[in-house]
Amino acid sequence: MPADVSLREFQQLIRGMYHEKDVARGVDGTFMWLMEEVGELAAALREGTHEEQAMEFADVLAWLTTIANVAGIDLSAALEKKYGSGCPGCGHLICTCDDAEKP
Repeated sequence: MPADVSLREFQQLIRGMYHEKDVARGVDGTFMWLMEEVGELAAALREGTHEEQAMEFADVLAWLTTIANVAGIDLSAALEKKYGSGCPGCGHLICTCDDAEKP
């Protein structure tokens, strides 16, 4: 896999590798795996090496992509729709939302 793979290509790669298993597990079971990986990422951010952190980020992205595949969501299209014109809160390319608000 090239280092500059697009999100769409990555989603297709994950689908090709795991889709039958993922569909059998379903969204709920897959979500539990994602939560486990988020916990591992949290631990790596607190105490892990840079390499361990990088691997956990990759795992979280892969499991999130898996859930999108099972749910029939095109992540590239969803990102473009929500963030393609800027911050969904203020509409600017550089967010100007108040820090107390979730942008």
